[in-house]
Amino acid sequence: MARSSLTLGPSLAERARRPSALVARNFFVQVRAVPYVWASGLLEPILYLLSIGIGIGHLVGKVPGPGGALVPYAAFVAPGLLATSAMNGAIYECTTNIFAKLHWAKLYDAVVATPLGPTDIAVAEVGFATFRCFLYAGVFLATMAALGDVRSWWAIMCLPAATLVGAAFASAGFAASCFMRSWTDFDKVQMVAMPLFLFSATFYPLSELPRWLQLVVEALPLYPGVALCRQFSLGHPSASAFGYIIYLSVLALLAGEVSRRRVTKLLTP
Repeated sequence: MARSSLTLGPSLAERARRPSALVARNFFVQVRAVPYVWASGLLEPILYLLSIGIGIGHLVGKVPGPGGALVPYAAFVAPGLLATSAMNGAIYECTTNIFAKLHWAKLYDAVVATPLGPTDIAVAEVGFATFRCFLYAGVFLATMAALGDVRSWWAIMCLPAATLVGAAFASAGFAASCFMRSWTDFDKVQMVAMPLFLFSATFYPLSELPRWLQLVVEALPLYPGVALCRQFSLGHPSASAFGYIIYLSVLALLAGEVSRRRVTKLLTP
């Protein structure tokens, strides 16, 4: 009796392995059916850095970095664009694609008929989006290094930092998708993403803003990622980096829990 009770339900290793089946499915479908999606994500850093970092950088000159020293504008803005690219990639993967699978293709209705459950779906989709952000961040960081926008060996830490940004926004995007009712709701996503892109100190030092506006920007979810990547890229990590990491980790965990609960409610008869 004791032996049979130990075998009831899936083991911990099996529960951890189940989401990988959906991750593998997503990978093969996207690589074989829509490879241009991956190609566009890999080309994005080059286009960003060439147009904004180099083009505008010659006009702006140097700006104060995290340590107060003046740095070329391209080196200043590149890590901010890295964090922004991670946010945009995660939001796209976990809003448009998730909504289509949930309400249009009805993919998840078929998935829950297998041993996978709603929690496995949430873990797999957020994990897959985070993996894409990791790959894109690696290409972005390599491009930064090739263009001379990296100022320290600390820059290697930009890779896990950008991946953490991707995980946080992937979880938030998945949670938001589970509350959307129609395609018109994606306008609301852009209403959130665009101000984050423009007002998270991506293109200018935070010190240029009034103090009250600095406090608002520091509370935005993209700012910790921008500041974290910039500190590492320019070689000036500080104690505030721990606060940024905690902020993004808490956001990922809370949004992940909302995602799990909401998708369970939607897929449970």
